[in-house]
Amino acid sequence: MVSIKDVAKQAGVAISTVSKVLNNYPNVSEETKKKVNEAVAELNFVPNSVAAALSSKQSGRVAMLLNLDNVSQAIDEINIQYMSGTINRAVELNLDVITVFYSMLKNKSADEVIRYLQSQSIMGLIIYGISKENKVLHRLIESRLFKVVVIDAPLVNENTSSVWIDQEKAQYEVAKKTMMENRSRSILYLAGKKNGYVTQERLNGIKRLAEEMQAPLLVRNGEFSELQARKLTFQYAKKKDVVVCASDLMAIGAMKALIEMDIFRPVCGFDGITLMGYAGKQMNTVRQNFKRIASEAVTELKRLIDGGEGRQIVLDYELVRMKYMDIIC
Repeated sequence: MVSIKDVAKQAGVAISTVSKVLNNYPNVSEETKKKVNEAVAELNFVPNSVAAALSSKQSGRVAMLLNLDNVSQAIDEINIQYMSGTINRAVELNLDVITVFYSMLKNKSADEVIRYLQSQSIMGLIIYGISKENKVLHRLIESRLFKVVVIDAPLVNENTSSVWIDQEKAQYEVAKKTMMENRSRSILYLAGKKNGYVTQERLNGIKRLAEEMQAPLLVRNGEFSELQARKLTFQYAKKKDVVVCASDLMAIGAMKALIEMDIFRPVCGFDGITLMGYAGKQMNTVRQNFKRIASEAVTELKRLIDGGEGRQIVLDYELVRMKYMDIIC
């Protein structure tokens, strides 16, 4: 078995230096980190804490990775539900779970993130909010060193499963319901972030509907921002019959803009967040059960840790019309 002494010899440094690198101590030069990480990779070294976790009878230790960058109140609500569902299910399955925020991994290479997670005895990961451009997390998944469940991304390999709803179908259905109720014939569609997996799927859904209904479609990127949706609504809504938004937060921004413009356009959102009930007007939306999604992700991660193969899991959703009286306690 490869020891830390072997790594130190391979890298040409002291054993204490290897320990500092593996535990992310400050004041270690980039050159030294590179030497140690290369030696670890070449020797396929696994820290004792990880080996002990793997050989124990306990289910293991897992991490949930959350993106809190540019958090709004709405996104914070979703993250809280994710955390609640994750922790509750992890306790039931005897999994020790820690929370890791994207900001904690900022400016770290994939190798450094791997070493950090291994130093924390992490066996499995649940990744929320991964984008197409997050190269470090993609490298982490591709390394196959951990069991991984990704939320809202179609990333699957033998060690990785995906959990989400049918984004394309959900977007199609909520938009069609709204258009049929209001006899709308042209669409302003406010899409999410350009690099998001859900953005592309939801965009596919609205494009399919527009083609089916032969409805002129104008797509603009609202970036999941209430402010950006407000601006785009002021700019383009007068010439379209309906405003379809790829998130509830953008739907709220669009509706508030329409009220100020003193014109009526039906608006629909996506997600089913509580704030939709306070928007001032009722709107159709896709309600996702984020707590259940997180719980299913933990269950799936446990299955992977126990030797299961990666797969895609598609959960159900509801089309609802958010009302104030439905959300107050």
